[in-house]
Amino acid sequence: MTTTDDVPVTYEHRDGIARITIEATDRGNALTAAMRDQLTEWFEWASADLAVRAVVLTGAGERHFCTGADLGGPQRPAPPRPAGAPDRAVGEAARLIRQGWQRLIASILDCEKPVVAAVNGTAAGGGAHLVLACDLVVMADTAKLVEVFVRRGILPDAGGAYLLPRIVGPQLAKELMFLADDVPAARCETLGIANRVVPAAELAASVDEIAARLTEAPTRALALTKWLVNRSQESSRQTAFDEEAMAQDLLTSTEDFNEGLAAFRERRSPRFKGW
Repeated sequence: MTTTDDVPVTYEHRDGIARITIEATDRGNALTAAMRDQLTEWFEWASADLAVRAVVLTGAGERHFCTGADLGGPQRPAPPRPAGAPDRAVGEAARLIRQGWQRLIASILDCEKPVVAAVNGTAAGGGAHLVLACDLVVMADTAKLVEVFVRRGILPDAGGAYLLPRIVGPQLAKELMFLADDVPAARCETLGIANRVVPAAELAASVDEIAARLTEAPTRALALTKWLVNRSQESSRQTAFDEEAMAQDLLTSTEDFNEGLAAFRERRSPRFKGW
């Protein structure tokens, strides 16, 4: 799949890996409404595509992963307003947030395939929260994350106040959001935001290695593991135990479950299909 002038993002599927790249280097890989919605659709597509075993999200170029929303770009068209209606009715801003960036973040969290962020440069604002939503994060040593919102006098959006405290804890989340300092890759690794930090020249190869390993794993087991871990952040112990039992029950009906048992009995490496 290729880019267009209006939607400069690409989706490439090869060898079980869906690679999604933000291609707006002239504006810091910031997302217009059309780009944001296209990303959402592709994450939803990759989630449903049985041929996809892992997803990689990255930005083009060397400077920026994603710098959030392109506020100067075209927005989603709105229905015509009746005579006398206000410029903005109560609830409209909230609807835009729910249907926009929150839907994008949810499409990553709910994707039934593991999503790896290859953070090649600055991830700021909503772009930082794209990183936080991914399952695994590999950062170039030259990359950084910035909770830039307070610099603009606005609230963190794109699910940031939900995601960040669950990774670093509430006190550190407040520090990063209140002070809005640049957080270099090395500190992101220390805080648990990044799984790995590698030299910039090795980023693509490092991510490819991880993604290739994920394509050989039992995909449904990964999906259910992701679901259980995400749910654990807001579940009681009893709910977590009940959902674990239900997930285990579901998994026993998959071909990969049976292949794993057979490989164990036959003392060979399993050959998982992804279903």
